[in-house]
This record gives sequence, structure tokens and C-alpha cells, in this order.
Amino acid sequence: MTGRSDREVRSYAFLDGLGIDFDRTDHPDRPATTMEVCVDVDAVLNVHICKNLFLCNRQKTDFYLLIMPGDKPFKTKELSKQMGVSRLSFADEEFMTKLLDLHPGSVSVLGLMNDKDHRVTLVIDEDVLKEEMFGCHPCENTSSIRFKTSDLTDKILPALGITPIVVRLVGAE
Repeated sequence: MTGRSDREVRSYAFLDGLGIDFDRTDHPDRPATTMEVCVDVDAVLNVHICKNLFLCNRQKTDFYLLIMPGDKPFKTKELSKQMGVSRLSFADEEFMTKLLDLHPGSVSVLGLMNDKDHRVTLVIDEDVLKEEMFGCHPCENTSSIRFKTSDLTDKILPALGITPIVVRLVGAE
């Protein structure tokens, strides 16, 4: 764990504490800042790294972490309609840091372990839950991990006290 950030070390400790087996690959020379880089990581881990979007309402009072397949286009209007929330937009970095202890490019479901007050609502596209394996970052975009999707739904989310909102995004107008 030498040279790793505290947030990354906390991610591994959290997974270990739940008895979750995971595979990891490091890519310090290619931080996963785009979905194109994630495609390369996908090939190494044999998993699809999800797109993780940190969103908020217009008033910046309600926050959402949307997890969706990386190859599916995101349409704000489509998600807003399903959730009954008008004018969803990307949340400012300051809220990401304050609520999840994350920085842009490293957003991950594991960041929810830092949301002690449960200010962020988890929203998952149903297609993510159909996959056998789940790929994400350990709160740093220079490493990527994979574990069973059932570990996400049956161990991680219950340990965090989170019941996600499941949506069906098609990427249509």
C-alpha cells in the first residue's frame, strides 16, 4: 500500500472487512479520466468499468451518484423524468470533495463509504446489475478493480445502509 492515497487504502480496507474478493490493476501512467481509457482497463480486468456521474438538482440541495454502463449515452432529461427531479446537472467539485472525499475522474460507488450523513442518493441503471462482475475505481483513477456484482448488492450497499434507485436508461431523447 506504499504510495497509495488514504482514500484508496480505505477502499481496500473496506472491501477486505466485508470479505470481498477483488482483482486490481494499476495504471498510474494512464489515469482513467475518459471512457476510452476505461476500455483498455476493461480488457485487462475482463469487466466493463461503469460510468459514474455525480449529479445534483438545480438548487444544489439533493445529490445523486448515477452508475451506468460506460457505453450508454447519458441523457439528463431521460433520468430527470424517471426520477421526478427537474433540471439535474453535474454537481460542482466542491460537493464531490465534501460529500464523497473524491475528485473528478475518481468517482466511484466506494466513495459512498465517506458519505456518513447519506446526502447522496445512489442511482443504478438496471443493465449494470445484469452483469456478473462490477468494475470501478478504488476512489482513485490510477487503479481499477472488479468484484462480483452480487457483492455490490448483497454486501457493500447493505453495509453502507444504502438502497439504490434502479432506473432503465436507454439513451433516447
